[in-house]
Amino acid sequence: MSDYCTTKAGIFQEVKSVEETLPIRNDACRSKIFLHPRATSKVCLFFHGFTAGPYQFEPIGKKLFDAGYNVLVPLQPGHGVAGDWNGDNPPPLPMEREIYQEFALYWLKVAQNLGEQVIVGGISTGGNLAATLALEHPQSIEKALLFAPYISGNNAIINFVVEVLPIYYEWLNKDNTGNFGYEGFRIPALRIFLEMGQEIIDRVKTNLAVPMFIISSENDPAINHCELQCFSKATIEQQPKSWYYSFDKMFEIPHTMMTKTEGNQYQELLMTMAKAYLESEVTWSEVMEIGYQILQGKTFEIATQQLNLTERISPDLSVLLAVMDKKIIIDYSKEKKSACS
Repeated sequence: MSDYCTTKAGIFQEVKSVEETLPIRNDACRSKIFLHPRATSKVCLFFHGFTAGPYQFEPIGKKLFDAGYNVLVPLQPGHGVAGDWNGDNPPPLPMEREIYQEFALYWLKVAQNLGEQVIVGGISTGGNLAATLALEHPQSIEKALLFAPYISGNNAIINFVVEVLPIYYEWLNKDNTGNFGYEGFRIPALRIFLEMGQEIIDRVKTNLAVPMFIISSENDPAINHCELQCFSKATIEQQPKSWYYSFDKMFEIPHTMMTKTEGNQYQELLMTMAKAYLESEVTWSEVMEIGYQILQGKTFEIATQQLNLTERISPDLSVLLAVMDKKIIIDYSKEKKSACS
């Protein structure tokens, strides 16, 4: 208990010390640390998106904290720094991936001292960091949550620009009220994540020990949906307890999907799905089987009971199945029957 209290106090002191020297851009960009008086069974380590800040994970961080989790959302290197940034004076974002990877590994070690199981997660480029940690340190990580991971861009021209041109780019949504991060960046600072994404795609095909839940939106113009579907299929093939869900276009959920202020009016739905995954221990095939039984007229409760999954499933899974395109469940069932025949 005394060691935990010392560790907890040390985290708050270090974060305060680092962020006071920046100076910090605004309070929204400060690290978000939610810690209980005692170590918990599960600890979540979340990485925010490129040029953004920890504010992206504040809502889900609070929800998981209230559910008994310890939660860490550290400010990434070069992010959240106050200044008059523009094309002539770009924000101080790292140009070397090692800086991000060392940062992520440091916080993984911190998380290990706060509970029994560590879950990593991230949005966009933060999802890349989480995935890389899961691939390189599977013995230290229980699960991963990847929200719209930036493993591949959605436009060949944009990909070319990111890979080749050293220009300054301003976000189209830079004036949105929910954007507390930088308004722009030099392209080479993003390039390292595109390279990281390609490596993640290649490695997952043959080497994945940590289950992942990948959540995306069909309304997201920033990612390559075909690539992400193939990537998600590979994660399920390699690690059966991996899940995948993509919000239909009708939800109009943007790439910045973590908060209402950034444009996701279904923030609670997203958080409920993520929590359902963290509190369930079933394969994607079993999820699909529950869904198929519901389509046959059974209730969620009866379906889980008859499949002997009640003790391994979160009641919140019913929410995911309720909004899922029924064609996905039917097609999966047909493929499964075809493979068995």
